[in-house]
Order: sequence, then structure tokens, then C-alpha cells
Amino acid sequence: MDKSGMIYRTCCFSGHRVLPQKDSTTVKNRLRERTVAAIRSGYRYFGCGGALGFDTLAAQTVLELREEYKHIRLILVLPCKTQTRYWQKADITEYERIKTAADKVVYISEEYTDDCMLRRNRHLAENSSLCICYLTKQTGGTAYTVGLARRNGLRVWNIAEENGA
Repeated sequence: MDKSGMIYRTCCFSGHRVLPQKDSTTVKNRLRERTVAAIRSGYRYFGCGGALGFDTLAAQTVLELREEYKHIRLILVLPCKTQTRYWQKADITEYERIKTAADKVVYISEEYTDDCMLRRNRHLAENSSLCICYLTKQTGGTAYTVGLARRNGLRVWNIAEENGA
């Protein structure tokens, strides 16, 4: 399959690192519902940036759904090999579990650079045709990624804007 055919079947995720605790069940349920809708619409590849918060939740959701939908694939697009340098031990343990379970891991850079996070976000948006996001503020990496996705013509499903968020 050529790259454009894969893009047509690829969905990326983008969201904030800190999610509101009071809405955690709603966010998880909506993320699952929208991911299932994407699968039923023909999406097979799911790209995730490996950050804390929404990225971790999205990767966990894809891995759970892969048990039922055996054909779907989790692709981690990570900014650098040292991403977890300042993370808590429990977060690193879950990150490593997700990396091991992923179908493919892509590193944007060996070491951290000033632009590796933006390059990761750009890679996700430029290699997808759908973006499922959790966007509540118009600044930061998520706003950049979602804006780029929209400018590139991707469909964007913002679960933060759906009823009750």
C-alpha cells in the first residue's frame, strides 16, 4: 500500500497532558466511542505521541480495542528516546508496557531537541486523515497539532466539545 492509502486509514490522537479528574470517566468513554467509530469507518492505524495524559489514555484504549478488533495497529510516534527522563516511576512503567505492546515505534530524534515535540506532532498530523483530540485551550502542543490537522484537511473529532464535557 502506498503512503497515501495508509494515510487514508490512519487516525492520530492529540490531547492535553493534564485531564480534569472530574471528567475522567466521560473522557475515557468518549475516547472509546470515537475510536470504535473510527474503526467502523475503516481506520486501521492509530498514531499516538506517547505523552502523559490523553496520549497515554488513547494508547491504552487502542490496545484494549485491539483485543476485539484484531486488525487495528498502534503506532507510537515518540519525540525522543529520553522522553521519560523526569517522569514518575509508575508513569514510566506504563509507558514501557505500551511501547512493548505497540505494533510500531517511531522515534523523531535520538535525544531531546528544542523542536522534537513539534516535529512529533507534525508527523502525526501529516500522516493521518482523522484526528481524535481532547482540546480545551487554544495554546500549547495540542492546539498546534489540531490547528495543523485542520489546515491539512483532516477531519477533527474533539471529544471535549461533545455534550457534557
